[in-house]
Amino acid sequence: MLHPRARTMLLLAIPALIIGVASSLVLIVVMKVASVLQAMLWTALPTKLGVNADSPAWIVVMLTLTGIAVGLVIRFSPGHAGPDPAQEPLIGAPVPPSALPGLLIALIIGLAGGVSLGPEHPIMAVNIGLAVFLGSRILPRVGALDWTILASAGTIGALFGTPVAAALIFSQTLSGNNDVPLWDKLFAPLMAAAAGALTTSLFFHPHFSLTLPHYGQMQIADIFSGAIVVAIAIALGMVAVWCLPRLHRLMHKLKHPVLVLGAGGLILGILGAIGGTVTLFKGLDEMQQLAFSQVFSVSDYLLFAVIKLAALVVAAACGFRGGRIFPVVFVGVALGLMLHEHVDAVPAAITVSCSILGLVLVVTRDAWLSLFMAAVVVPDSTLFPLLCIVMLPAWLLLAGKPMMMAWRNDK
Repeated sequence: MLHPRARTMLLLAIPALIIGVASSLVLIVVMKVASVLQAMLWTALPTKLGVNADSPAWIVVMLTLTGIAVGLVIRFSPGHAGPDPAQEPLIGAPVPPSALPGLLIALIIGLAGGVSLGPEHPIMAVNIGLAVFLGSRILPRVGALDWTILASAGTIGALFGTPVAAALIFSQTLSGNNDVPLWDKLFAPLMAAAAGALTTSLFFHPHFSLTLPHYGQMQIADIFSGAIVVAIAIALGMVAVWCLPRLHRLMHKLKHPVLVLGAGGLILGILGAIGGTVTLFKGLDEMQQLAFSQVFSVSDYLLFAVIKLAALVVAAACGFRGGRIFPVVFVGVALGLMLHEHVDAVPAAITVSCSILGLVLVVTRDAWLSLFMAAVVVPDSTLFPLLCIVMLPAWLLLAGKPMMMAWRNDK
């Protein structure tokens, strides 16, 4: 016979598995639809019109039209496509079900149109909203917080293709009550995360890891180099933190979402025309291009990093529906490769992983998630002790600093 504690844990096992699978399927469908639409807009349509999709004119036109389309969705859809992601944390309050279709449409248009945001925030909001709405009707004795935790864990597992990130994140958020062992509380969320990760791996393979030269044995000098790289990444990220709420306030003086997002799309188009198509979209596929290419110089990598970060700030400030983690990883890769090209004595594995760690930490203020992203993109086990060490000065630098969010009283 199972212990009462084990029976308690098993009560939510089946709902956790269902939510994990469903969270992954929502992500997969959205990504597939966005991929098809992206191919139409950036390959089929320009070919039919006899236009070069990489030309500055096409980039400006496409992103301006994308902004107008997203603005129309937000203006006329029920619930205005959910809350503004610039004012919300990654895991937020449940969104009313009426707002979810508009949120999904706005996300798909943004992903396909080349906006520099990832799918993580809207997908999280959709899955939490569905889980709370359906779960509270099927099992009313289970609270909304429990459904929120299961949906967010399943989504994190699906997004990153592994339950490890969910385990790290929820090990700190669920550790409050000492009367219940931590792993009792983690059991159902990890079931959801594992189900989400396994479902994703069957249909869709997110490729985060870069092929970089292997890092050998850690040296004392490498720790200092890594700490300097992290400090540079944090300094760059804090510029974006300062700019976001101010640009958000400025853009929303236009009042109407079509004007705000249309103007934002035009700015994104101009930035994309300067940086090229490699600085468009969510950034995962594009960062592979940076790592594989042998033709980019220090100034190219610097341009990519600055343009991508500026595009991320503009997209978030204007109210495009999307997340900030994926594009900031691209910024970290570009910054890391730039620093390695500038000082090639420091291995690329150190510069890239430490840049990602610093920038993701600025955006999320989650040390575990930052370590996870750095270790996933540069999958070298000899790096992990160094990353843990340089996390300490990084955390000190960011203690008490403002979050990368817009002020709530802007509109």
